[in-house]
Amino acid sequence: MNDPFSKTTVESARRTLTARLKSAGIDSAELDARMLAGAALGLDLTGLITATTRTLTHGEATCLENFMQRRLAGEPVARILGVKEFWGLALQLSPATLVPRPDTETVVELALEIERRERRADLPPRIADIGTGSGAILLALLSEWRDAIGVGTDISLEALRTASRNAAHLGFGPRAAFVACNYAAALSGVFDFIVSNPPYIRSAEIAGLGREVRDYDPPAALDGGADGLDAYRELIPQAARLLVPGGVLIVEAGCGQSGPISELMAVSGLTSERLPKADLAGIPRAVGGRKPPR
Repeated sequence: MNDPFSKTTVESARRTLTARLKSAGIDSAELDARMLAGAALGLDLTGLITATTRTLTHGEATCLENFMQRRLAGEPVARILGVKEFWGLALQLSPATLVPRPDTETVVELALEIERRERRADLPPRIADIGTGSGAILLALLSEWRDAIGVGTDISLEALRTASRNAAHLGFGPRAAFVACNYAAALSGVFDFIVSNPPYIRSAEIAGLGREVRDYDPPAALDGGADGLDAYRELIPQAARLLVPGGVLIVEAGCGQSGPISELMAVSGLTSERLPKADLAGIPRAVGGRKPPR
Protein backbone atom coordinates (compact mmCIF):
# COMPACT_ATOMS: atom_id res chain seq x y z
CA MET A 1 0.00 0.00 0.00
CA ASN A 2 1.32 3.46 -0.86
CA ASP A 3 2.44 5.38 2.21
CA PRO A 4 1.26 9.00 1.80
CA PHE A 5 3.97 10.22 4.20
CA SER A 6 6.99 8.40 2.73
CA LYS A 7 9.87 10.72 1.83
CA THR A 8 7.80 13.83 2.41
CA THR A 9 8.53 16.94 4.47
CA VAL A 10 6.99 17.78 7.82
CA GLU A 11 4.86 20.56 6.29
CA SER A 12 3.70 18.40 3.39
CA ALA A 13 2.82 15.55 5.76
CA ARG A 14 0.78 17.85 7.96
CA ARG A 15 -1.10 19.27 4.97
CA THR A 16 -1.76 15.80 3.57
CA LEU A 17 -3.08 14.61 6.91
CA THR A 18 -5.31 17.67 7.26
CA ALA A 19 -6.77 17.11 3.79
CA ARG A 20 -7.48 13.44 4.46
CA LEU A 21 -9.24 14.22 7.72
CA LYS A 22 -11.26 17.03 6.14
CA SER A 23 -12.35 14.72 3.32
CA ALA A 24 -13.67 12.32 5.97
CA GLY A 25 -15.86 15.09 7.42
CA ILE A 26 -13.84 15.64 10.59
CA ASP A 27 -14.56 19.21 11.71
CA SER A 28 -11.40 19.53 13.81
CA ALA A 29 -9.15 18.31 10.98
CA GLU A 30 -6.50 21.04 11.25
CA LEU A 31 -6.15 20.77 15.02
CA ASP A 32 -6.20 16.97 14.92
CA ALA A 33 -3.54 16.90 12.20
CA ARG A 34 -1.29 19.22 14.15
CA MET A 35 -1.62 17.16 17.34
CA LEU A 36 -1.11 13.81 15.59
CA ALA A 37 1.83 15.05 13.55
CA GLY A 38 3.44 16.53 16.62
CA ALA A 39 3.05 13.27 18.54
CA ALA A 40 4.33 11.11 15.66
CA LEU A 41 7.37 13.33 15.15
CA GLY A 42 8.00 14.22 18.78
CA LEU A 43 7.58 17.94 18.07
CA ASP A 44 5.61 20.69 19.77
CA LEU A 45 3.94 23.47 17.75
CA THR A 46 7.16 25.48 17.59
CA GLY A 47 9.03 22.39 16.43
CA LEU A 48 6.51 21.74 13.67
CA ILE A 49 6.97 25.30 12.44
CA THR A 50 10.76 25.28 12.51
CA ALA A 51 11.07 21.78 10.99
CA THR A 52 8.76 22.30 8.01
CA THR A 53 11.35 21.30 5.41
CA ARG A 54 12.75 18.28 7.21
CA THR A 55 12.01 14.90 5.61
CA LEU A 56 10.21 12.32 7.72
CA THR A 57 12.06 9.18 8.67
CA HIS A 58 10.58 5.81 7.74
CA GLY A 59 9.52 5.26 11.34
CA GLU A 60 7.85 8.65 11.58
CA ALA A 61 5.97 8.09 8.32
CA THR A 62 4.75 4.70 9.50
CA CYS A 63 3.64 6.08 12.85
CA LEU A 64 1.77 8.98 11.22
CA GLU A 65 0.05 6.62 8.79
CA ASN A 66 -1.10 4.50 11.74
CA PHE A 67 -2.40 7.57 13.55
CA MET A 68 -4.28 8.72 10.44
CA GLN A 69 -5.99 5.38 9.89
CA ARG A 70 -7.08 5.22 13.51
CA ARG A 71 -8.49 8.75 13.36
CA LEU A 72 -10.30 8.03 10.09
CA ALA A 73 -11.87 5.01 11.80
CA GLY A 74 -13.36 7.36 14.39
CA GLU A 75 -10.94 6.92 17.26
CA PRO A 76 -10.62 10.19 19.22
CA VAL A 77 -7.28 11.96 19.17
CA ALA A 78 -7.07 11.66 22.96
CA ARG A 79 -7.38 7.87 22.70
CA ILE A 80 -4.72 7.71 20.00
CA LEU A 81 -2.30 9.81 22.04
CA GLY A 82 -3.31 8.24 25.36
CA VAL A 83 -3.56 11.59 27.11
CA LYS A 84 -6.10 14.41 27.53
CA GLU A 85 -5.81 17.81 29.13
CA PHE A 86 -8.36 18.63 31.85
CA TRP A 87 -8.21 21.76 34.02
CA GLY A 88 -4.72 22.35 32.64
CA LEU A 89 -3.54 18.90 33.76
CA ALA A 90 -2.27 16.28 31.31
CA LEU A 91 -4.10 13.07 32.25
CA GLN A 92 -3.23 9.61 31.01
CA LEU A 93 -6.15 7.57 29.71
CA SER A 94 -6.93 3.88 29.50
CA PRO A 95 -9.75 1.86 27.89
CA ALA A 96 -11.49 1.83 31.31
CA THR A 97 -11.68 5.63 31.61
CA LEU A 98 -13.79 8.27 29.95
CA VAL A 99 -12.07 10.98 27.97
CA PRO A 100 -12.47 14.00 30.30
CA ARG A 101 -14.61 16.70 28.71
CA PRO A 102 -14.90 20.46 29.25
CA ASP A 103 -18.48 20.03 30.53
CA THR A 104 -17.12 18.25 33.60
CA GLU A 105 -15.05 21.30 34.53
CA THR A 106 -18.31 22.89 35.72
CA VAL A 107 -18.23 20.46 38.68
CA VAL A 108 -14.77 21.76 39.59
CA GLU A 109 -15.87 25.37 39.11
CA LEU A 110 -18.90 25.01 41.39
CA ALA A 111 -16.83 23.36 44.12
CA LEU A 112 -14.28 26.17 43.97
CA GLU A 113 -16.97 28.84 44.11
CA ILE A 114 -18.54 27.28 47.20
CA GLU A 115 -15.19 26.76 48.92
CA ARG A 116 -14.05 30.33 48.32
CA ARG A 117 -17.22 31.65 49.89
CA GLU A 118 -17.01 29.79 53.17
CA ARG A 119 -13.69 28.11 53.67
CA ARG A 120 -12.21 27.86 57.15
CA ALA A 121 -8.46 28.08 56.87
CA ASP A 122 -7.81 25.64 59.73
CA LEU A 123 -9.73 22.79 58.08
CA PRO A 124 -8.26 21.46 54.80
CA PRO A 125 -11.01 20.15 52.50
CA ARG A 126 -11.55 16.39 52.47
CA ILE A 127 -12.73 15.24 49.05
CA ALA A 128 -14.27 12.06 47.68
CA ASP A 129 -14.54 11.61 43.90
CA ILE A 130 -17.04 8.83 43.21
CA GLY A 131 -16.46 6.95 39.95
CA THR A 132 -13.14 8.74 39.53
CA GLY A 133 -12.08 7.23 36.18
CA SER A 134 -8.84 8.99 35.23
CA GLY A 135 -9.00 10.98 38.48
CA ALA A 136 -9.87 14.15 36.60
CA ILE A 137 -12.16 15.92 39.09
CA LEU A 138 -10.23 14.88 42.19
CA LEU A 139 -6.86 15.88 40.78
CA ALA A 140 -8.20 19.19 39.47
CA LEU A 141 -9.41 20.06 42.98
CA LEU A 142 -6.15 18.93 44.58
CA SER A 143 -4.30 21.22 42.17
CA GLU A 144 -6.38 24.17 43.41
CA TRP A 145 -6.54 23.28 47.11
CA ARG A 146 -2.89 22.72 48.02
CA ASP A 147 -3.65 21.42 51.53
CA ALA A 148 -6.61 19.21 50.59
CA ILE A 149 -6.65 15.42 50.71
CA GLY A 150 -8.91 13.14 48.72
CA VAL A 151 -9.98 9.65 47.78
CA GLY A 152 -11.26 8.40 44.43
CA THR A 153 -13.40 5.31 44.01
CA ASP A 154 -14.13 3.21 40.96
CA ILE A 155 -15.46 -0.27 40.29
CA SER A 156 -12.74 -0.73 37.65
CA LEU A 157 -9.28 -1.70 38.87
CA GLU A 158 -7.81 -0.57 35.55
CA ALA A 159 -9.36 2.87 35.98
CA LEU A 160 -7.95 3.10 39.51
CA ARG A 161 -4.48 2.19 38.30
CA THR A 162 -4.76 4.97 35.69
CA ALA A 163 -5.94 7.50 38.28
CA SER A 164 -3.15 6.49 40.65
CA ARG A 165 -0.53 6.94 37.92
CA ASN A 166 -1.96 10.37 37.12
CA ALA A 167 -1.83 11.38 40.79
CA ALA A 168 1.78 10.25 41.10
CA HIS A 169 2.85 11.91 37.84
CA LEU A 170 1.30 15.23 38.86
CA GLY A 171 2.84 15.11 42.33
CA PHE A 172 -0.41 14.53 44.21
CA GLY A 173 0.29 10.93 45.22
CA PRO A 174 0.77 11.67 48.95
CA ARG A 175 -2.59 13.47 49.08
CA ALA A 176 -4.68 11.01 47.04
CA ALA A 177 -5.86 7.48 47.76
CA PHE A 178 -7.92 5.17 45.56
CA VAL A 179 -10.44 2.51 46.57
CA ALA A 180 -12.15 -0.19 44.51
CA CYS A 181 -15.88 -0.26 45.19
CA ASN A 182 -19.28 0.43 43.66
CA TYR A 183 -19.75 4.17 44.03
CA ALA A 184 -19.09 4.99 47.72
CA ALA A 185 -20.02 1.61 49.22
CA ALA A 186 -16.58 0.99 50.81
CA LEU A 187 -16.00 4.49 52.18
CA SER A 188 -16.21 5.50 55.80
CA GLY A 189 -15.36 8.67 57.64
CA VAL A 190 -16.61 12.06 56.55
CA PHE A 191 -15.98 14.42 53.65
CA ASP A 192 -16.42 18.13 53.07
CA PHE A 193 -16.94 17.73 49.32
CA ILE A 194 -18.15 14.72 47.40
CA VAL A 195 -17.99 15.05 43.62
CA SER A 196 -18.98 12.72 40.81
CA ASN A 197 -19.49 12.39 37.09
CA PRO A 198 -21.58 9.22 37.10
CA PRO A 199 -23.03 7.41 34.06
CA TYR A 200 -26.16 9.31 33.00
CA ILE A 201 -26.92 8.44 29.38
CA ARG A 202 -30.28 6.71 28.93
CA SER A 203 -29.73 3.14 27.79
CA ALA A 204 -31.84 3.57 24.66
CA GLU A 205 -29.81 6.62 23.59
CA ILE A 206 -26.35 5.02 23.65
CA ALA A 207 -26.65 3.54 20.16
CA GLY A 208 -27.26 7.04 18.79
CA LEU A 209 -24.18 8.64 20.33
CA GLY A 210 -21.31 9.79 18.17
CA ARG A 211 -18.93 6.96 17.39
CA GLU A 212 -16.08 8.63 19.26
CA VAL A 213 -18.10 8.14 22.46
CA ARG A 214 -20.18 5.07 21.61
CA ASP A 215 -17.31 2.97 20.28
CA TYR A 216 -14.44 4.10 22.47
CA ASP A 217 -15.68 5.19 25.91
CA PRO A 218 -16.31 2.35 28.41
CA PRO A 219 -20.02 1.39 28.30
CA ALA A 220 -20.25 1.12 32.08
CA ALA A 221 -19.24 4.78 32.40
CA LEU A 222 -22.04 5.86 30.03
CA ASP A 223 -25.13 3.75 30.72
CA GLY A 224 -27.36 5.34 33.35
CA GLY A 225 -30.29 2.97 32.92
CA ALA A 226 -33.71 3.50 31.41
CA ASP A 227 -34.07 7.11 32.56
CA GLY A 228 -30.38 7.88 33.05
CA LEU A 229 -30.78 8.25 36.82
CA ASP A 230 -29.82 4.82 38.16
CA ALA A 231 -26.40 5.95 39.39
CA TYR A 232 -27.83 8.95 41.22
CA ARG A 233 -30.35 6.78 43.07
CA GLU A 234 -27.47 4.75 44.47
CA LEU A 235 -24.87 7.46 44.85
CA ILE A 236 -26.84 10.25 46.50
CA PRO A 237 -27.95 8.36 49.66
CA GLN A 238 -24.39 7.10 50.11
CA ALA A 239 -23.01 10.62 49.79
CA ALA A 240 -25.56 12.02 52.24
CA ARG A 241 -24.29 9.52 54.83
CA LEU A 242 -20.63 10.45 54.28
CA LEU A 243 -20.86 14.24 54.22
CA VAL A 244 -20.02 16.31 57.29
CA PRO A 245 -22.84 18.58 58.45
CA GLY A 246 -22.67 21.46 56.02
CA GLY A 247 -20.79 19.34 53.47
CA VAL A 248 -21.64 19.51 49.79
CA LEU A 249 -22.31 16.93 47.07
CA ILE A 250 -21.75 18.08 43.47
CA VAL A 251 -22.61 15.85 40.53
CA GLU A 252 -22.54 16.26 36.77
CA ALA A 253 -25.95 16.01 35.10
CA GLY A 254 -27.12 15.27 31.58
CA CYS A 255 -29.46 17.51 29.61
CA GLY A 256 -32.84 17.81 31.39
CA GLN A 257 -31.67 15.89 34.47
CA SER A 258 -30.88 18.67 36.94
CA GLY A 259 -34.46 18.85 38.27
CA PRO A 260 -34.89 15.11 38.95
CA ILE A 261 -31.41 14.98 40.51
CA SER A 262 -32.27 17.87 42.85
CA GLU A 263 -35.40 15.96 43.87
CA LEU A 264 -33.36 12.85 44.63
CA MET A 265 -31.02 14.97 46.75
CA ALA A 266 -33.97 16.41 48.66
CA VAL A 267 -35.27 12.90 49.41
CA SER A 268 -31.88 12.12 50.99
CA GLY A 269 -32.01 15.27 53.11
CA LEU A 270 -29.74 17.47 51.01
CA THR A 271 -30.82 21.03 50.39
CA SER A 272 -30.24 22.75 47.05
CA GLU A 273 -26.87 24.49 46.88
CA ARG A 274 -27.46 27.45 44.54
CA LEU A 275 -28.86 26.99 41.06
CA PRO A 276 -27.20 24.29 38.94
CA LYS A 277 -24.13 25.64 37.18
CA ALA A 278 -24.50 25.71 33.39
CA ASP A 279 -21.89 24.65 30.89
CA LEU A 280 -20.84 26.78 27.90
CA ALA A 281 -23.89 25.57 25.96
CA GLY A 282 -26.21 26.82 28.71
CA ILE A 283 -27.15 23.32 29.91
CA PRO A 284 -27.47 22.99 33.73
CA ARG A 285 -24.49 20.70 34.25
CA ALA A 286 -23.26 20.78 37.87
CA VAL A 287 -25.90 20.13 40.54
CA GLY A 288 -25.09 20.72 44.21
CA GLY A 289 -26.77 19.65 47.42
CA ARG A 290 -25.76 20.49 51.00
CA LYS A 291 -26.14 18.40 54.13
CA PRO A 292 -27.84 20.63 56.70
CA PRO A 293 -25.62 21.87 59.54
CA ARG A 294 -26.40 20.51 62.97
